[in-house]
Amino acid sequence: MSKRVSALAGHHRALGSELGDWNGMGVAWLYARDPCEEHDAVRDAAGLFDVSGLKKVFVRGPDAAKVVDHVFSRDMTKIYRGKSAYGAILKDDGEMCDDAIIFHLDENAYLFVHGSGEGFQRLSESAAGRQVTVEFDDGLHDISLQGPKSVDFLSQYTPFALRSLKYFHHVETTLLGHKVLLSRTGYSGERGYEIFCHPPAVIDLWEAILEKGKSWGILPCSFTCIDKIRVESGLLFYPYDMNESYSPWEVGFGWAIGRNKMPYRGRDAALAKERTARLAMTGIVADHHDALEATAGLYHAGRRVGTVNSPAWSHRMKKSLAMVQVERDLAATGTRLDVRGASISCGATVAPVPFYDPEKTRTHAP
Repeated sequence: MSKRVSALAGHHRALGSELGDWNGMGVAWLYARDPCEEHDAVRDAAGLFDVSGLKKVFVRGPDAAKVVDHVFSRDMTKIYRGKSAYGAILKDDGEMCDDAIIFHLDENAYLFVHGSGEGFQRLSESAAGRQVTVEFDDGLHDISLQGPKSVDFLSQYTPFALRSLKYFHHVETTLLGHKVLLSRTGYSGERGYEIFCHPPAVIDLWEAILEKGKSWGILPCSFTCIDKIRVESGLLFYPYDMNESYSPWEVGFGWAIGRNKMPYRGRDAALAKERTARLAMTGIVADHHDALEATAGLYHAGRRVGTVNSPAWSHRMKKSLAMVQVERDLAATGTRLDVRGASISCGATVAPVPFYDPEKTRTHAP
């Protein structure tokens, strides 16, 4: 049963959601609308998500920079005030136990945002004995407007030129009369913005964005929509695509491992695993008319060689897509595999991810 409560829970219920649990919070898994309509809104206009189920942790104090640098796989000494970084949280044995975005807010002040993994526990361990406070702020909400029209729509209500805010940068500003932390980040494969604020501002902003955004084609969007767009865009979700059973190399996270950064939690163990990684993260396009079953097996020449982690039917691409783990020597684009699940048997072809906008021109647009 969910113990954390979004200030927008009543709004989600009014839209037809029964609220399913994620990360200890009731979230809108589905609204009383075809999620394909929400999917279209994100790709063609913009969609508004309540992602307050993410956990927000403030790290403050003279040793804050040392703490976040120790717990994180990215080199936080290069992340200046107003910038953020996405990376891995590792166990001491070098395996993945979470992913996170860390925002550099001010001198000696960071915001650590993570999902359902062990990020807070590892952060607290790295903070032990140091001059720092680690504060989980469940009152801080996060709503996310994602889609190509998000920049022009929000620009009407910000006191600065929003288009000048670069990817993975943020600013403390006002939006529709409320103080917010506005970040050019998201989980959609589109240009988008996350808006961090406390109640009652989050309620006012949710209502105002949807009301003023009607003529722009902006819709409230569910977690079912998130799952569709993030699979198209090759975005991992803990624990389905990555978890503590795998090294970063086996879940496509090698790019986030700082080779020259020393020391940080799990560094040496993770680097040692690069040569012995057995699996690779990639995508498949299945010969099927619907989404595959999660955890279905992948087979080659009659032998099980991998697993379907995150499947989705893309009505826009008219393809059955999935993010998978497969033995490294079978991860080459074009390799044919067999998919076998409890109620499905079909062929599939290995394909690179992202499936949608592979050059990421939309998220990185100027």
